[in-house]
Amino acid sequence: MKVATGSDHAGFQLKATIGEYLISLGHEVVDVGAYDETPSDYPDFAEKVGRAVLDGKAERGVLICGSGVGASVAANKVKGIRAGMCHDTYSAHQGVEHDNCNVLVLGERVIGVALAKDLVTSFLGAKFTNEERHVRRLGKVAKLEDKFCDS
Repeated sequence: MKVATGSDHAGFQLKATIGEYLISLGHEVVDVGAYDETPSDYPDFAEKVGRAVLDGKAERGVLICGSGVGASVAANKVKGIRAGMCHDTYSAHQGVEHDNCNVLVLGERVIGVALAKDLVTSFLGAKFTNEERHVRRLGKVAKLEDKFCDS
């Protein structure tokens, strides 16, 4: 699977580790930055990860900042992105299965490397169930997005 990875400076170290992990699992990584720990702004990378997913350059994305909160907020402003900040494996796979999440958001300052790897594995291994109730709910989410988002 092609996976877009992105982070601000506060998520840079974990992004590098996750990128190596993804490659070791046979995935192709599309790294959209940051490329070092120079202070940077998480919305820039949320947009880049979201754009990579929406443009078909990646099937899913992994976005990392210090806590995961800011990056999650920003990523969900990109129309068509369904980003879930997950710090447990159940949410990582359930977010895909029920909510068709296409971006996983992590907080480098909140979780360790071993858990981050487990989260990424759960997220990438999950598939949307396509059950009627989930499709219906996502339709309602799309209507909200159309109602309140300009782009």
